[in-house]
Amino acid sequence: MRPRGPALLLAAALGLATGAARAQEIAIVGGTVHPVSGPPIEGATVLIRDGRIVAVGTDLAVPDAARRIDARGKVVTPGLFVPYSQLGLVEVDLVGQTRDERMQDDLVTPAFDPIAGLNPRSTLIPFARSGGLTTAVAAPSGGLIAGQASVIDLAGDTPARMLVARRAAMMADFDEGAAAAVGGSRGAAALRLREALEDARFWSARRAAFDRGESRELAQSRLDLAALQPVLAGEIPLVVEAHRASDILAVLDIAAEFGLRPVILGGTEAWMVAETLARDAVPVILKPRTSLPSGFERLGARFDNAALLAAAGVPIAFTPFENHRAGEITQEAGNAVRWGLPWDQALRAVTLTPAEIYGVSDGYGALAPGRVANVVVWSGDPLELSTRAETVLVRGTVMPDWSRQKELLERYRALDDAPRPAYDVPGSR
Repeated sequence: MRPRGPALLLAAALGLATGAARAQEIAIVGGTVHPVSGPPIEGATVLIRDGRIVAVGTDLAVPDAARRIDARGKVVTPGLFVPYSQLGLVEVDLVGQTRDERMQDDLVTPAFDPIAGLNPRSTLIPFARSGGLTTAVAAPSGGLIAGQASVIDLAGDTPARMLVARRAAMMADFDEGAAAAVGGSRGAAALRLREALEDARFWSARRAAFDRGESRELAQSRLDLAALQPVLAGEIPLVVEAHRASDILAVLDIAAEFGLRPVILGGTEAWMVAETLARDAVPVILKPRTSLPSGFERLGARFDNAALLAAAGVPIAFTPFENHRAGEITQEAGNAVRWGLPWDQALRAVTLTPAEIYGVSDGYGALAPGRVANVVVWSGDPLELSTRAETVLVRGTVMPDWSRQKELLERYRALDDAPRPAYDVPGSR
């Protein structure tokens, strides 16, 4: 069972962001602080001790021994939270040996937990951090039920030290890809999804008989049936990729039938059914820059999808859907603002709302006492393209300003004839 409440905060605090201890105090002083859980505070201080936020406000006493970070003229926010990614699970999309996010042998794999394949040294992680990301959902993909997603912090030298919440959600598909995988029909996809859930409910009530071989045959393995129990109990959400309005409604019908907590991923045409989503308090994780009808299930794509959903009262969160461009989550949020979403709601969509969706908002998504100290100091408005994340803290530790992309920039900044160090061949000169 994954940690909750105080146990989750303790687990997060104990996971070291680097090999060094974090007993120091840090004071981020003088910036415009956006706590997200409350109104912005001008000229405020964020006081951090042992990886957690101690206080946020003006006129705070800063301990003499504290490390000061000058944020005057800058903006301070919680670290950004990407609610869907394969960060740490996929390195190069077109190289199968670098992909650990899926199982190929079945369409229904609820027991699959890809976290054992998480690579803390992925070059995509520091690059994502350079864009202000501090927390992500590492999710499986593929098939009809892909498996279990975990929440991770983007720092740590082992998967265990990165973990915030293991098995925080179950991932599934109900889009044209899933329909094609089960024979080309959405009806077939619905049948297989209902079969998996019904078998899991049947197994839960008759485990002893199943173990004795005295129950009917079930389509899933014992491990898969067990993995679906937290979903049926409403303990974790079922995150389902669906784009067409009718597909979203079909997912909601199945969720109501089995008493599930659905979350819609993608939701290109979600604006068409915004009132239903709001009535059932179903969150939507979307990409605001989706505006082209790239398939028949996305004919209703429009830039103001996020604004229309938010106006109807639907909880929204943003993701770029691209691991190599995870840092563009701020551009997604900025585009949503351009098309009518209030600025504060756009910031919430990349901080607190994802934390709420995955049940970790007691420790993440806001700047408040007791929260894990994932904090970013920005050069300006974080939703503007020209703004940089100048200082990024994960669990109270200032992250190094390094990424492979930055190293490549420095290597090739000067285009002269001198050989580059990484390509010097011994004996060639």
